[in-house]
Amino acid sequence: MTTAETDKKSTLREYYEALLIAVIFVNFARIFVFQAFKIPTGSMIDNLLIGDHIIVNKFIYGPVYNDLFRKSFALRDIRRGDIIVFRFPMQPDTDFVKRVIGLPGDTVEVRDKKVAINGRPLAEPYVVHDDPQIFPYQPSLPEPYRSRDQFGPYTVPPGQYFAMGDNRDKSNDSRFWGPVPREMIKGKAFLVYWSFRGTPASPDGPPSERIKELVGVVFHFFTQTRWDRTFLVVDSKYHYHAEPQEGGDEFSP
Repeated sequence: MTTAETDKKSTLREYYEALLIAVIFVNFARIFVFQAFKIPTGSMIDNLLIGDHIIVNKFIYGPVYNDLFRKSFALRDIRRGDIIVFRFPMQPDTDFVKRVIGLPGDTVEVRDKKVAINGRPLAEPYVVHDDPQIFPYQPSLPEPYRSRDQFGPYTVPPGQYFAMGDNRDKSNDSRFWGPVPREMIKGKAFLVYWSFRGTPASPDGPPSERIKELVGVVFHFFTQTRWDRTFLVVDSKYHYHAEPQEGGDEFSP
């Protein structure tokens, strides 16, 4: 084998090793650190819009071995007010994005659209109500009307979290199917890296819908991209973690 052939094989091997390392790193980051997620519905308006593409921080809720580990890697527990991405308990292959409202052990109650935690009203400046109608406390009402505006009291079980959408009247959330187990939470919504006006194709839809979506992006990328939302920190409008208001009156059933 000539020197030239040896050098050529050595160069190819270097490229191969570099590519392999890059693939391993990207997959490691996707599994353990960050993941891309596309917003398909309007349940989190106006913090997250249909067509937002976000980065999910999967590392922030990682295992905490001691205080030094926690401080060194900026890890923390799930907090009330966090916007989380999780596997839908009723359909684990589907990802949902909602806001944490109730922590383990909390008692959650909704009366006339207003949320109370442990008997105290919850300040929620992020909430949107599109429907002025308030459905009464009536067990005979069918869902989603029965639990939309009147719910609970309900105590969140250990190791689970009560999640609700900001677009409160149009959100399929814990009021209807229960809390989210801790092991199903993937991470915290972190950053909008791209936002496109248009209805995303359904994950369960036929390939033709995906093709139609891609064609629409190609032809309308510059005109339909929401440039003002590029690199927008999620929930930066409020920089807010919800806590019960001090001295609030308790709700009655």
